[in-house]
Amino acid sequence: MKETPRNISRRKALGLAASAFAAPMIVPASVLGKGGGTAPSNRITIGAIGMGARGFANLDGFFKCDDAQVVAVCDVDTFHYREYATRTGRPLGLEPGKLKVETTYADRKGGSGDYKGCNTYEDYHELCARDDIDAVLVATPDHWHALMTLEALRQGKDVYCEKPVTHHFHEGQQVVAEVAAREAVFQTGSQQRSTANFRQAVELVLNGHLGKIQKVEVGLPAGYPEPQASTEVLPIPDHLNYDFWCGPSPVLPYMRATHHRFWRGVRAYGGGNLMDWIGHHNDIAHWGLGMDGSGPLEVEATGWTSPKGGIYDTPVDFTVRCQYAGDIETTISTQNRGGTKWIGENGWVWVNRGALEASNPEWIAPEFDRGGTKAYESPDHHRNFLDCVKSRKPCVAPAETGHRSITPGHLGFVSNTLGRKLKWDAAKEQIVGDEEAQKLLMAVPYRDGWAS
Repeated sequence: MKETPRNISRRKALGLAASAFAAPMIVPASVLGKGGGTAPSNRITIGAIGMGARGFANLDGFFKCDDAQVVAVCDVDTFHYREYATRTGRPLGLEPGKLKVETTYADRKGGSGDYKGCNTYEDYHELCARDDIDAVLVATPDHWHALMTLEALRQGKDVYCEKPVTHHFHEGQQVVAEVAAREAVFQTGSQQRSTANFRQAVELVLNGHLGKIQKVEVGLPAGYPEPQASTEVLPIPDHLNYDFWCGPSPVLPYMRATHHRFWRGVRAYGGGNLMDWIGHHNDIAHWGLGMDGSGPLEVEATGWTSPKGGIYDTPVDFTVRCQYAGDIETTISTQNRGGTKWIGENGWVWVNRGALEASNPEWIAPEFDRGGTKAYESPDHHRNFLDCVKSRKPCVAPAETGHRSITPGHLGFVSNTLGRKLKWDAAKEQIVGDEEAQKLLMAVPYRDGWAS
C-alpha cells in the first residue's frame, strides 16, 4: 500500500514524542503563576502548529498569560535557521519549539528548572485529536491555514490563526461557516486591532470627525522584485518532510528562494506582500468604514508588475481599486503611504504601527473626546483570545472579519488574471455577471488526495 504523508508522519511523530508521553502534561502551579499561579484545572491548554518565526512570536504572546499553557507543538521541519543554511540567527522548528516551551515554564518563578511536558508532533491531525487541548494556534504558511483550522474546529477546538485567514477565497467561506456552526471562538492574527493608536484612528472616523468619507488609501509594501535567496535546487534535508510541508499545494523544486521565509513569493504557497499585509491595513480600513461584515461593490486590479528571475509569480507593485457603498473609493496599493488613511470632507486621519497623524492635530490629542461610538477595545491580542475562550464572546478579529478584510485581495488576483473590473455582491459573496471570474475565484486547486 502506498504510504501517505500522514502515515509517514505518524511514525515520526510517535518517535519524537515517545519520551514526552511519559512526562506529566500539566505544569505544576508553582511553575506558571504569579503567587502560585492559576490552578491547572482553570488553564486553557494550547497546541501550537507551525514553529517558524510567527509561531515563536505567538508562543511569546501566550507565555505572558498565566492562565494558558502550551502543551504540544507541531511542525514538519525538525530544526532549521529560517532562510539561512546553518547557525545564523535563532533556531526554529519542532525541537527548538519544544525546547522554548519547556525552558520557559521551567524558568518561571518556583520552577524546578527541568520541566519536560511538551509533546511534539509532525502530523497536525494527532495534535488536534487530543482531548486535553482546548485551543489550537495555526502559524504555518498560508496554504495550510484552512485545512488545519478546519481540522481543529471539527475536533472541538477554538482557534487562533495567523493572517491571512486562508490562501483561497472559498476556504475562507468554509472557515467562517465552520466557526459559526460549532459556535467556536476564532481569532485572526491581525494584531493591529489590539493596538491603541489604530483603535483611536478608527473611533475618529466612526464618530464622524472627518465628515463623509470620500476615499481611503491603504498602503502595502512592494513584493519581491527578484529571488530573495538561492535558486539552486537542493536535495531535501533529512530534517524536513517536504512533501508534507507542500501539503495540498504543488510540490515545487526544493530551493531556499521558495521555502522558509520566502514562500510568499509563489502563489502555490502564498499571495505575496499583497495577501501578507492586506489583513493588517485593509482590515483597519474596513474597521473604520464599518464594513467588517460587508465589502466593496466593484474591484479592479491596475498597475501590477511581475518579478524578475522566473521563480516568483506574485506581484511586485500593485493597486487594487475598490468602490464601496456611499460613493467611497479605496485603493490598496504599493503607491500609497504605508498604513491606512481615511480622507473625508472635513479632513483626514492616517495611522500606521507606532504612528498617528491627522489634518487637525486636536483630533489625536490624548484628551480629545472622540465621541460616543467606541470600537472594540482589546489591549492585547492573545489575552483577548483567551478571555473569549472563557466567555464565549466574539474576539476582536473574528473569522468573518478576517475573511472580509482580505476578500479585495482575492478579487484583485482574479481581476488581474482576467484583465477586467469585477462587480461584487458582498451579501451573496459572488461576482456579478461574470461566470468565468466566479469560477476562478471559487477554485481550490488542491493536490490529489487532499481535501478540506
